[in-house]
Amino acid sequence: MNGIVIVDKPQGWTSQDVTARLRRVFGTRRIGHGGTLDPMATGVLPVFVGRATRAVEFFEHARKEYVTLLRPGVTTDTQDITGTVLSSHEVQLDDEKIRAALAPFRGEILQIPPMYSALKVNGQKLCDLARRGREVERRPRPITIHALEYLGMDNGCIRLRVDCSKGTYIRTLCQDIGDALGCGGCMEQLRRTRAGEYDLSQAVPLETLLEAEDPARYLRPVDSMFARLPAVTLTANQEKRCRNGNSFSLPLADGQYRAYAQGGEFLMLAQVSDGKMETIKSFFDVE
Repeated sequence: MNGIVIVDKPQGWTSQDVTARLRRVFGTRRIGHGGTLDPMATGVLPVFVGRATRAVEFFEHARKEYVTLLRPGVTTDTQDITGTVLSSHEVQLDDEKIRAALAPFRGEILQIPPMYSALKVNGQKLCDLARRGREVERRPRPITIHALEYLGMDNGCIRLRVDCSKGTYIRTLCQDIGDALGCGGCMEQLRRTRAGEYDLSQAVPLETLLEAEDPARYLRPVDSMFARLPAVTLTANQEKRCRNGNSFSLPLADGQYRAYAQGGEFLMLAQVSDGKMETIKSFFDVE
């Protein structure tokens, strides 16, 4: 089986837990996920099955969208509600103050990665160092917050919608916004609502997949991930050159394309430069 299944990840599961269970469901070890979600987070987790795993590398750069709850007045060592509480106090905030605090976090900004993360410093994971009580200097990293929308208050929490680039830590964003408000804060809840081309309307609850008699029906074709790119159907000769890994002339504008065989098979993600098409990544069956 080959394709992409969009999982609605439940709380308490790691992304690796999900792929481990789905290996048994789909009967293959060739499975990977795109965009790790922490155990406390829920929502869109694309899982790549079979030959579709060749597309995982391209998903790493996809934009993500989240809805999160920020708990003002509470700080923790992990920057989310699961950590050890470092400070806690009552706060009074109004909508105007919250909206003003959000403004500097839109657009291209620098973010210092949290200690509780899988990033490595000198070959050691930051989270491993943090668990041993060590804190090391982390360099700020550029990220882009495409949208940051205040959705109102929810049981004392600030509800936010965040549309962001790869590498963005939402719990760090929550803590930084809390600091900007002057009261501190941490992430109380996180739900991913979109990842790349896929959103919650396309997501399948994990429980449904685990109980499905025919899980293959939930698989989406791998080319759905590149849906925004223009498509081109190759001639028989061009297809032959594609399958042999050779470039060929094609009078198209420079850019990336989805290339298909005459019969509709998705052959490759391709790049056209100066009238020549070359393979970026092939997806056809190799006999």
